[in-house]
Amino acid sequence: QVQLVESGGGLVQAGGALRLSCAASGSIFSINDMSWYRQAPGKQRDLVAAISGYGRTNYADSVKGRFTISRDNGKNTVYLQMNSLKPEDTAVYYCNADLNTLGSTRLNYWGRGTQVTVSS
Repeated sequence: QVQLVESGGGLVQAGGALRLSCAASGSIFSINDMSWYRQAPGKQRDLVAAISGYGRTNYADSVKGRFTISRDNGKNTVYLQMNSLKPEDTAVYYCNADLNTLGSTRLNYWGRGTQVTVSS
């Protein structure tokens, strides 16, 4: 059993900052890619940022230069530092992990999401 628990969402004014965290726990042997996705009302879930087990990152064009993804492998945790937030960043943010379990199975897990609301 594996769980991903996000935290750090909330309400912030445009131009402000938030830091999201996602901690993975359970029967984990190793974690490959960790990612953040977001889904606004009535829209599809889109990739925001991803980081590999080696620290290689990629970002959606809409957040480049404003968001930074990082991870702490010792804590099985991924972070998303969001600066210069805009109202269009408002969405539910989901954590995703591609990992290997203690039973040598490669699986993909999602967190339940955390709401980020940016007011204008």
